[in-house]
Amino acid sequence: MRRFCLALIGCLALIGGTNAVAGDKRMETALKTAFENGELSGLHAVLVLREGRVFAEAYFPGEDERWGTPLGLRDHGPEVLHDIRSVTKSIVSLLYGIALADALVPALDTPLVDAFAGYPDLAADPARRTILVSHALTMTMGTEWNEDLPYTDPRNSEIAMELAPDRVRFALDRPIVETPGTRWDYNGGATALIGRLIEIGTGMTLDEFAEERLFAPLGITEHDWVRGGDDRPSAASGLRLTARDLAKIGVMVGVGGRYEDAQIVPADWIKAALAPRMSAEGLRYGYFWWLADQGDPPSWVAGFGNGGQRLSINAGLGLVVVVLAGNYNRPDAWQLPVKVITDFVVPSMRAAN
Repeated sequence: MRRFCLALIGCLALIGGTNAVAGDKRMETALKTAFENGELSGLHAVLVLREGRVFAEAYFPGEDERWGTPLGLRDHGPEVLHDIRSVTKSIVSLLYGIALADALVPALDTPLVDAFAGYPDLAADPARRTILVSHALTMTMGTEWNEDLPYTDPRNSEIAMELAPDRVRFALDRPIVETPGTRWDYNGGATALIGRLIEIGTGMTLDEFAEERLFAPLGITEHDWVRGGDDRPSAASGLRLTARDLAKIGVMVGVGGRYEDAQIVPADWIKAALAPRMSAEGLRYGYFWWLADQGDPPSWVAGFGNGGQRLSINAGLGLVVVVLAGNYNRPDAWQLPVKVITDFVVPSMRAAN
């Protein structure tokens, strides 16, 4: 579904050498022509940075929504906020690394149930105590979880979590079906738990901590973090940013967590988060980051989001690609960002070398 066949993004590793280019109007024109011809249905934004400079940037009108609430026809542009959906998970990983460096959140080898007070029945279960914080960060908790159903279906585990009276308990007490750390399963509940640990440890809501420690240092002034049924920011999918600000985060990740003269995210966390931990749908997975299926370090890393949202980073080429789209809940939504990258970004980069 939303992640199927995304190994095609690995084509970014094949472009070749790196020469900083101020911009490529030919790529922008080609994107706009294809959009007008109906070849890029649902596309809202494409932004490509090379060595921190804009290589190409294009925006398109289209129907949009805010975490499922229709917004109608939007004239998308550089100042317009957009759902990044599950790319939010990758941002939460960065926030956990910041909080961990300040000893505000549990170490990765901490039993997950020990990190949450108020669930003595779960903490007393020896099997559940084998689920560590690191297993949540890698989506290898070994618990029953199914997000393959549409997000409009209440049987989808993430939707069921949102509807539960206690979101934390719901995510913590799923039946254990595998040994923790041995199997990867896409699990928004794992991100919800990590987000809650950040809130508990910092004494701030997730969006407040992000504002203070990530967004403000990066000069990101406009953002929106949608709250779930428990009135807390949705760690799994609720963040809304502009394309330019999402790209700014990508540039920072690509240079080891630095921005200008400041270390925003600890360099050792960036390295750890982007290290392959598990195989996942033909790719590899770190701490809430998708990784290329080969290379050490991986040739590219990315955040993927429902509807065709993408943040792809190729540090070796100094390349950051942002794609925003409105094809929410469509099983073929992955095709649009892949088409943008393979048919437009890759040829333009090759031509520029």
